[in-house]
Amino acid sequence: TSCFRMGSWAKLKSTDWVFPTAVLSLYGFFANCRPAEPFLTPYLIGPYKNISEEVTNYLFPIWTYSYLAVLFPVFLLTDFLRYKPVIMVQGLFLVTNYVLLCFAPGLTAMTFLQFNYAVVTSTEVAYFSYIYSVIPPERYQRATGYLRSAMLTGSTLGATIGQMLVSLAGLDYFYLNAISLGILSIAFLISIWLPMPQQGMFFRGEKAALGLSAKDQVEEEVSAVEEAQEAEEAVEDGAGSGRTQGAGDSTGWCSLHNVVYAGRLLLSSFRESYSSRKLVYWSLWWALAMAGYGQVFNYIQLMWDHIEPSSTSSVYNGGVEAICAVVGAAAAFCVGHVKVTWDVWGELSLGVFSAVGAGAVFLIGLTSNIWASYAGYVIFKASYMLLITITTFQIASNLSMACYALTFGVNTFVALLLQTILTAIVVDETALGLDIITQFIIYGSYYAAISVLFLIRGMYTACAHHCRPKQAMDQEQKEEPKVEMPSSDRFCSDHRQ
Repeated sequence: TSCFRMGSWAKLKSTDWVFPTAVLSLYGFFANCRPAEPFLTPYLIGPYKNISEEVTNYLFPIWTYSYLAVLFPVFLLTDFLRYKPVIMVQGLFLVTNYVLLCFAPGLTAMTFLQFNYAVVTSTEVAYFSYIYSVIPPERYQRATGYLRSAMLTGSTLGATIGQMLVSLAGLDYFYLNAISLGILSIAFLISIWLPMPQQGMFFRGEKAALGLSAKDQVEEEVSAVEEAQEAEEAVEDGAGSGRTQGAGDSTGWCSLHNVVYAGRLLLSSFRESYSSRKLVYWSLWWALAMAGYGQVFNYIQLMWDHIEPSSTSSVYNGGVEAICAVVGAAAAFCVGHVKVTWDVWGELSLGVFSAVGAGAVFLIGLTSNIWASYAGYVIFKASYMLLITITTFQIASNLSMACYALTFGVNTFVALLLQTILTAIVVDETALGLDIITQFIIYGSYYAAISVLFLIRGMYTACAHHCRPKQAMDQEQKEEPKVEMPSSDRFCSDHRQ
């Protein structure tokens, strides 16, 4: 029996995609199952930490500034280190996060916690990038569906457990953090079992998922050969020793050949990603909306505590977050099964649903009823999940996986830059330091401006399409390759921004 089990285990590990997908799905489930997360603000301003609402205008912006500072270096290191070490670092820092929340007193410890969590969020890019580097391209869609399902199941279960323990068992917030610490420790141990990828997307390797035509593939191969030759010449010139160096010295992991190749591939991917005007518009919405979403997500618990203080009222933050996860997943799933000509109606959809999101944020900021605020947040988050799924479809369906990964990193960086500006002006106590109600009115106005911008652009696109002569449209359809839309399971994302 033991021999049979060992044989089955060896067979599972040797499978090209099942074992890494299963291990990473388990990691994603436990890493996102955090019963204490919906109750972070009540815990910080409660008796355990006793950090007042005014001090959070100093504390919470540190996460935004730190996230911006570490995002780009972590993005490059993620590919250079081949993903697994970065995922392990994420698991370790998640554990450290809850050790600080449970046992570290004082404002200084909570300040370090914000930087610590910035590292956690900056490493999220490694989660999906890892699986694309260890499994064959034909398994991407199914594996991504499993990974996304694991994340959503973990976050939904964590929020539900937290709400039930608070509402039904009357459990103290400290013990929620202790439970989260135990769950995240399991996640860290699971990350150790991940197989190590052989190469990254940019450093020493091909693109993870070339969705290119034959012509493009030939161009990429020619470009790669030219880059390799130039790199080898540079190594030889710099060494001044002609051909005395061995091949291993010129093609090592940290060699100039590797760095030049990665740099050229990054530049080539950047040009490909932003060469289309349509993709630029979609990326613009992505960056603008992600910045606004990040602000609402970061400060929504403060808003709820302002409407009904957690010290004197029942808190249902966990239940609301669980509902948001289910509704958001359903909205993203529906998008993948709706037949719409997104090239024509996509920008108009961005404008319409951004207006819905703006109305929901205004409702959150202006109401004095906690249930109306909860409902506004559910509507806002569902509309955001719907639109970010459409946007990701449009970008990813026209790009190779390496270009998509780079676009994700660049768009996230621009979004963080905008979010940092918003935080520095609106939230930071060294600037305006506005109260929470005024902040949400500004965020609602921000989303209203996005809505107006894309409504105008969407109406122009729709009118231009319908006014164009039919002959020109037929010719354009013949010239443009038909792109198959991937499943919504593959590209629906929700991270703390």
